[in-house]
Amino acid sequence: MAAFTVRPAIPDDGSFLADMVVEAANWRSGGTRPRPTVLADPASRVYVAGWQRPADRGVVALDGDGRPVGAAWYRLFAADAAAHGFVAVGVPELIIGVRPLWRAQGVGRVLMQSLAETARAAGFARLALSVEHGNFAESLYRSEGFVVVGSGSGRDTMVRSLG
Repeated sequence: MAAFTVRPAIPDDGSFLADMVVEAANWRSGGTRPRPTVLADPASRVYVAGWQRPADRGVVALDGDGRPVGAAWYRLFAADAAAHGFVAVGVPELIIGVRPLWRAQGVGRVLMQSLAETARAAGFARLALSVEHGNFAESLYRSEGFVVVGSGSGRDTMVRSLG
């Protein structure tokens, strides 16, 4: 496994988090969705617009030279402004992205575990996420305790208990 460190996300990470939304949207090999297209989609834009709101928390993975290579963060959404993985008011939705060269090296797992601990420490009982059907990351999510609670529009909504 390549060496990396993890630090808390800060307000200045907004642009990098937008990059990670694009990476998450481009999980399929053989086709890419350009950054402007991904971030023009209101369903994707909500994950980074106005970062860092008071309840937003995240973690960023850095390579040995201090360059960001991945991030996981959560946001709370209102019922009338729900994102893809919305399950209930007060349940934060996790978003994660890792640069392709760093995938399958443990970065995503460490980011998810660190963010789950952050959410638990903040008093949250659950975390939710959304994953497109066929995304290889679903096996990671399942191994970290996420279970499917809903399905539709080519994606599953998953929830993990933090108890």
